[in-house]
Amino acid sequence: MKIYTKTGDGGATALGNGKRVSKAHPRVEAYGAIDELNAHLGLLRSLSVGERHQSMLLRVQEMLMRYAATVACCKGYEMSEEDVAMLEREVDALQATLTPQRYFVIMGGNVAAAQCHVARCVCRRAERLMVQLGEAAGDLSPILLRLLNRLSDYLFVLARSIHAEAQAPEQLWKPA
Repeated sequence: MKIYTKTGDGGATALGNGKRVSKAHPRVEAYGAIDELNAHLGLLRSLSVGERHQSMLLRVQEMLMRYAATVACCKGYEMSEEDVAMLEREVDALQATLTPQRYFVIMGGNVAAAQCHVARCVCRRAERLMVQLGEAAGDLSPILLRLLNRLSDYLFVLARSIHAEAQAPEQLWKPA
């Protein structure tokens, strides 16, 4: 089987239900952003972030695969509040090990922490695109919105945790 079909050469693609839409359709934009987020998480997982973080990131990637497929197919896998709760538990566990945050963090530090922030920004874009899809197609998933919101929180706290584990000081932005 060839990887190319040439059916998208004119700027259209097929959804999982067979319907053809523009590659700029809000649904394609939304699941494309989730796919991009997943790729960034794969890069993050390939960095030296420790086995616990790698395991959690893999769970998140598998979850995002299911959710992206659901968005692309207009139906599919069940979305679960337990996925949101899992992220909340992980955020709470990581945050309990960190010093309280009083200032904004300037992104960077080490490669893994910086990649967390890149993934967090892509996650926020995916969340915005899901809202746009909901407004355009009346197909807004409240669970997926909560999941993306918590995932961006997790990625922020993970970046701080990676800094702490590396015993690297965070660069803080202290407005004048």
